[in-house]
Amino acid sequence: MRVLARPGGDRRNLGELAVEVAEGCLEDADSLLRAADGCRYVFHVAADYRIWVPNPAGMLRANVDGTRAMMRAALATGVERVVYTSSVAVLGHVEEGVADEETPSGEADMVGIYKRSKYLAEAEVRRMVAEEQLPAVIVNPSTPVGPRDIKPTPTGRMIVEAAAGRMPAYLDTGLNIVHVDDVAEGHLLALDLGTVGERYILGGDNLSLAEILGQIAGIVGRSPPKLRLPRLPLFPVALLAEAVGRLSGREPMLTVDALKMARWRMWFSSAKAERVLGYRHRPAEAALADAIAWFKSAGYWS
Repeated sequence: MRVLARPGGDRRNLGELAVEVAEGCLEDADSLLRAADGCRYVFHVAADYRIWVPNPAGMLRANVDGTRAMMRAALATGVERVVYTSSVAVLGHVEEGVADEETPSGEADMVGIYKRSKYLAEAEVRRMVAEEQLPAVIVNPSTPVGPRDIKPTPTGRMIVEAAAGRMPAYLDTGLNIVHVDDVAEGHLLALDLGTVGERYILGGDNLSLAEILGQIAGIVGRSPPKLRLPRLPLFPVALLAEAVGRLSGREPMLTVDALKMARWRMWFSSAKAERVLGYRHRPAEAALADAIAWFKSAGYWS
């Protein structure tokens, strides 16, 4: 088994794995060719996952151009099957309901550069399947949480802040929470049982943000936040936080795009993956508990 890792990148999650490391990055097409050479299968999991970035062009290069380059490398080296990790971020929303793989969406519906980059990347994969015989299956994870979220991801940051008691209020929104290990298993199922060109949502439980924070509070023995904030008055605060972020170089905790996304309950159905792939997921509380235990042991709060 071979993995692609950036030169100088954090490799703590690779330390206990019996893998060959190929150095490279999504912006270096030659490194992707070297990494794919001799492989039967490619899992393209890498992406720049941030809700806010000071340089949107860099995210487009990594997520869109990098995906295209990885798919071309797979074609050039004769890979038998590709599993491309997209996101539920590319799917449409259902007012007061649950979206699935067929819920329509367009580029104009994408809020923020991350969602737009993933939408364009998946569109490129689908085009290459249709026009260039790329043997790719697409999976769309929802909101994976669990151990070894080193950076952490935006969702991981929320869990850390809530578990540490630094999130006294919440917005009326919702997420689909899934254990990262179940998402990994879903990738293997897609490799074996997925149909080229099809997409499969790999999700878990649909919960309101209040329910998520309540579960986190119960796990760590804190009281859950009681204050529900309205979205619209927070936009000036988000603009100020982004301005500070540009000066400091640190990602702000509150952003304009995050507030726009919070308009919707981002709830999704994994019924297709369950029916076709045999995909299953554990309860969201188990995913949150595993994430919290790892963050605590890794010293993310005292």
